[in-house]
Amino acid sequence: MSAPAPQPDLRMADSTQLLTQPRPPVRVVALLWVIVIAIVVAFGFFASSLCITFLLAGFLAILLDPIPTYFERFHVPRLISTAVLIISGVLFVTTLIYVSYGRAAVMIDDMPEYAERIREAVKPLSQRIEQVQKSAGSITSTPSPKRVQEVRVSETPAWPSYLIRGVGSAWGAVIVGGIVPFLMFFMLVRKSHLYDWLVNAFGAKMGVPKFTTGLTKMVRGFALGNLVIGALLATITVAVLLELKLQGAVPLGVASGILNLVPFIGAVLAAAVPLLAATLQFDTVGPYVIILLTVIGLHIISSNFLVPKFIGSRVNIGPVAATMGMLFWGWMWGVMGIILAVPLTAFVKLLADCHPSLIHISNLLAETPRPVPNWAQAGQAKVARAIPFLRKRAPAEGKD
Repeated sequence: MSAPAPQPDLRMADSTQLLTQPRPPVRVVALLWVIVIAIVVAFGFFASSLCITFLLAGFLAILLDPIPTYFERFHVPRLISTAVLIISGVLFVTTLIYVSYGRAAVMIDDMPEYAERIREAVKPLSQRIEQVQKSAGSITSTPSPKRVQEVRVSETPAWPSYLIRGVGSAWGAVIVGGIVPFLMFFMLVRKSHLYDWLVNAFGAKMGVPKFTTGLTKMVRGFALGNLVIGALLATITVAVLLELKLQGAVPLGVASGILNLVPFIGAVLAAAVPLLAATLQFDTVGPYVIILLTVIGLHIISSNFLVPKFIGSRVNIGPVAATMGMLFWGWMWGVMGIILAVPLTAFVKLLADCHPSLIHISNLLAETPRPVPNWAQAGQAKVARAIPFLRKRAPAEGKD
């Protein structure tokens, strides 16, 4: 009796078939990634108002989520607690805008007086410059047969458009501000549905629980750190302005301390607010020097010591990555991009952390890079063989 013929192993056949399938060239994959990134950047630039609306709504929803979650312990429906929270927040922000608008209207009405005081202060210097110009013109002047009348066209300054870049116009900012509360409401109410959608859509490719936990920790740490630093800067600024007996020292100091948190241009904005108010009260140089040195000193201390201590450890991005992020997001969305540059850059790092193939991007943005595993070194060697420039620097495939 003959033995039965051996049956082929289907699992080995499937694995052999998968191994023998042709893989796409590395250069084609890299080119596709470049195209995808270019499309995403173009969408973010041209659809900036849409992106900023979703980002602000998501950012605020993550910050306010502990409030309805806390009331759920007392069997309060999440729908009711969220509705009360959103309505209260809208009323608070509306009141704050109304009060700030009154202050801003008074400052705009006093703007001609500010300009006159500044003109009187720089009048000796301007007269000296005019004398130098006249003396230089008398030396080098040549008689002209006919003088053509000059026509000067005054252009509107570009800084207002830079301030509202990303939302289109002032009406665009109003529309964005009106849509954000509704998006926040639906995000807070349907929190579990959004999490289930993320798990079903990206659970096979990235660690969704790790991503959501890291995102929540990063956003809340960033907001809490800025709140603590802003309160400290505002307190010191108010104390200095009260010591100088400047009128309206408390609101001016609070506004200056909050503006001092803005990267790069924060020192200029924070110094301009109290200096303009000081032009109507002081005639000596001393108070101006004290205000300027205080604002600049606080900005340097906060940027180099306080922000890395309280915020840098929570977002875990290096200073070079934060600076490049500010330049990139500022180019794309103006001042709004500069304000959100650190959390947006940290968000990109979180995506890279949760996707194994993007570990090199994560190390590029991180303050303390993680060790690269062996499978990533093998992948780097394959890329190096396809790119001649990196061939000499790549480790040998299979070498630990």
